[in-house]
Amino acid sequence: MAAGFFPSPSARPAHDTVRFRTLMRFLGIDYGTRRIGLAHGDELGIATPLPALTDADPAKRRAGLAAMVKQRRITEIVLGYPLNMNGSAGFKAKEVDAFAESLRKEFGLPVHLVDERLTSHMAQAGMTQQELREIRAQGIIDSRAAALILQDYLDQRFPPPLPGAEF
Repeated sequence: MAAGFFPSPSARPAHDTVRFRTLMRFLGIDYGTRRIGLAHGDELGIATPLPALTDADPAKRRAGLAAMVKQRRITEIVLGYPLNMNGSAGFKAKEVDAFAESLRKEFGLPVHLVDERLTSHMAQAGMTQQELREIRAQGIIDSRAAALILQDYLDQRFPPPLPGAEF
């Protein structure tokens, strides 16, 4: 190899600190009493659906959630917050408040609540009634909704550059 092919650490640009920086890993959650939709994202700003937790036993769903947090080394949780269409918090929002608090206690991670109004509707967009019936129990719609919730948060946290903007 030619001399100088690998620059010395002092010659690297200041932004070349990937090895030393803690990566941010986000878990998006669309909480439900029967299914928990999941999505993953990072500071690149792209949310990706993950398999939903669909076990009938709530304790097994919770264990699956804990395994996902550990396996993916999650640093922050983004939880869909089911506000009513008029913006008020109803019964379901209070249930999510309790779930969020339990997540904070169990994992010691920040939990961000994001308005999830219409995400399930958007997640179902373009699907026929037959497709919806076939995939509902698999949690695919729930995980697509979780990805929409997480993407909304990531877009706010890491806004995409404006066209023509310099880096």
